[in-house]
Amino acid sequence: MFEYIRNNTRLIQILMGLVILAFAAGGIVGSLDKRVGATEVAVVGNTKITQQEWDDAQRQLIDRQRASMGPRFDPKQYETPEMKQSVLENLVSERAMDVEIKKSHMTVGEAALQKQIGEIGAFKNADGTFNMDQYKAALAAQGMTPSMFDARLRRDLVLQQLHSAISASAFAPRSVTDRLTAITEQQRDVQEQLFPAGDFTAQVQVTDAMLKAFYDKNAAMFQVPEQVKVEYVVFDPSVVESQVSVTDAEVSAFYANSLKSFGTPEQRNASNIVISLKSGATAAEKAAAKAKADAVVAELRKAPASFAAVAKAQSQDPVTAEQGGSLGDLDQEKDKGTLPASVMASIFKLKQGEISDPVESDFGYHVITVNSIKPATTKSLDEVKPQIVAELKKQKMSKKYTEMAEVFANTVEDQFESLKPVADKLQLKIQTADALARTPSPALGTAPVNSPKFLAAIFSDEALKAKRNTRAVEVGASTMIAGRVLDYKPASKRTLAEVEPAIRQAVIREEAVKLARKAGEVKLAAAKASGDAAGFGEVKPVTYQNQGTMPAVAAKEVLKADVSKLPAYVGVEVPGMGYAIYRIAKVSQPAQPNPASRAQMAMEVNGAVGQVENYGYVEALKVKAKSKLLIKPVVTADAK
Repeated sequence: MFEYIRNNTRLIQILMGLVILAFAAGGIVGSLDKRVGATEVAVVGNTKITQQEWDDAQRQLIDRQRASMGPRFDPKQYETPEMKQSVLENLVSERAMDVEIKKSHMTVGEAALQKQIGEIGAFKNADGTFNMDQYKAALAAQGMTPSMFDARLRRDLVLQQLHSAISASAFAPRSVTDRLTAITEQQRDVQEQLFPAGDFTAQVQVTDAMLKAFYDKNAAMFQVPEQVKVEYVVFDPSVVESQVSVTDAEVSAFYANSLKSFGTPEQRNASNIVISLKSGATAAEKAAAKAKADAVVAELRKAPASFAAVAKAQSQDPVTAEQGGSLGDLDQEKDKGTLPASVMASIFKLKQGEISDPVESDFGYHVITVNSIKPATTKSLDEVKPQIVAELKKQKMSKKYTEMAEVFANTVEDQFESLKPVADKLQLKIQTADALARTPSPALGTAPVNSPKFLAAIFSDEALKAKRNTRAVEVGASTMIAGRVLDYKPASKRTLAEVEPAIRQAVIREEAVKLARKAGEVKLAAAKASGDAAGFGEVKPVTYQNQGTMPAVAAKEVLKADVSKLPAYVGVEVPGMGYAIYRIAKVSQPAQPNPASRAQMAMEVNGAVGQVENYGYVEALKVKAKSKLLIKPVVTADAK
């Protein structure tokens, strides 16, 4: 397959543009067959992709893009037949890869999986340590259990390794890399002569016929979509919070029942010296070890300050001996099980600075001292009251929200002729919004009234024709909205008289550009004939990496112009400016290619080829898995 791609001329276009291919059939888009109203839209091996799964994938894509782009988000870009087809193709590709993974028994080891989880920043404390509670809470917020997350992450890691292996094997000939590097490093010395459209506006004579022609040709520009004026109510956590309170008695009771959670337990910093015993030691060996431990105790009780030095010299625990016997700070509950029970018990019985008798454990005999003691502390009620109030309010709100949400949903439907009953019952504010269309307005951003779900409901026959309240529409996390139509304006077209001033300006701009182009083309022909530089500006270098202040559209034409004969000339219409002509006087190349540029180009070219290889591999897997789309494909005009 790679040989075919390498020899195909289209690959040169791919490499020149460094195009990253997506999982979509070239030029093919699908229109839903009438049968797709049924559940299944595709088959991959023995598994089926349902309409619901397709809709969910489409919705998830839109939600991700909306969250990412904010006010710049345009849902229409993601609702085209081509985009929907691409989403379905992606689902089929994923299923085909899943089939191959299962059949080939590909997996990721437990150690690699845990390492990956441990590196996820969302699951870490501020000091970089893993936080199990945070991990579980983050998954729960997404409706996932740890086992579900592990399975998904394991699959993603397998796919990542699979694609990386294929991409790593891809390469392009060095001649291609060298040629592309040479092109990007080439410098063209260029002179510019501008013909601004503004210089020709005084020459434009606008007639009524020109205005009418523009109006008829650009009819879509003057269409006013159907619009509604609505009133609506929003139900969200702030509504619940305003109706929930916490009493001092409740705070006091919570504090009394949770004292332990508001305190810091006693902590002790301790050290030990270990006289070790091997497993199955004889009575004589135990006695010898005990005697040695007794001798250490006697020595230390005479000179307690020498504990660290004695530990380094005599302790047979290689880990703590190097640290002067230090066991660090210990919490009796939190650190339970980290030390032998007999050792932990002794630490929390000793006084500060006291030397213990030998303490026996499975490891041998321990001589212990407590270096310092931090007594247990408990925060006062006044200190933790805000925290308790917030927690109790959260608990009450959780229960209250469910109750009020049900009342909200039921009331807007039962009392369908007005929003006043639900507003009065739940103390909601009735708001209004004007000029809402069927599609979200960028100006309204993420406002609940601008939600695609709400707009679909407000433009439904039930709301428009029957004049009923919409149902309670969930438009965000714990946020619902309901509305009703106050006024409806059908789609219309603005009259020529209304838009005549704007059209006149547009016609003047168009005609001025034509005049600028005409003047520029006359100059271009004369310059080509004479070869001189009369009228052109100073010489400026232009490269692929540095195009200076030259408009992008002009730079593109200058850099692709035929320079086999110099000077060369290019004429370009520059949007928003007018017309410009460029004189290419000289073309030069560095004596030696830049090694860094060549390495970067090789990486990019190989990356593009790797994407081609991955695309071909996935397409082969789809064939192997006997994938089938249950839609009627149609070919776009571009594909023809």
